[in-house]
Amino acid sequence: MADSLPMRMNSNITEQQVLNAQQGWCNGLLAISKAYATGGFAAAEITASRILDQAYGYQYGAVAFKPTLTQHPQTFRGTKAGALAYFVGGNPSYPNDKGFAIKPWQKCAIRNQVIQLHGDLAITMGNVDLIDSSGKLTTVDKTWAFLREPDGEVRIVLHHSSLPFTAK
Repeated sequence: MADSLPMRMNSNITEQQVLNAQQGWCNGLLAISKAYATGGFAAAEITASRILDQAYGYQYGAVAFKPTLTQHPQTFRGTKAGALAYFVGGNPSYPNDKGFAIKPWQKCAIRNQVIQLHGDLAITMGNVDLIDSSGKLTTVDKTWAFLREPDGEVRIVLHHSSLPFTAK
């Protein structure tokens, strides 16, 4: 009778899947930047919308997203529209967003300090190093939670980002 039982997909997220999702985020950021450089705002917006669908779980509900350079009263971005505004700017509902992803980013690397695997949930904390076209390095502190979504893909459901603390 065991042959007639349906196969169950293993829902546990692996470390390699987390690393792949993080690299996908980096690749997506660089793709948005390149799209802006070669095709302008419209190309960047189309690319960013596609990247958001691939990397984040907005199609399944709110995402806990606190971007690096946001401020009150629009600090958090629970919707795709809010995330898109942060990544590319140009949305009058988010007048302070200048488009983090349309900067001339050339390299993106992730340095994890912690990776926790909890079945279909994974949590990471570490740094993302970004290098722009002038060679300037920007390091951002990141905490991400990844969830295996109903379609089987691993996507970001929590993204907290900030600049490293510096004593004054």
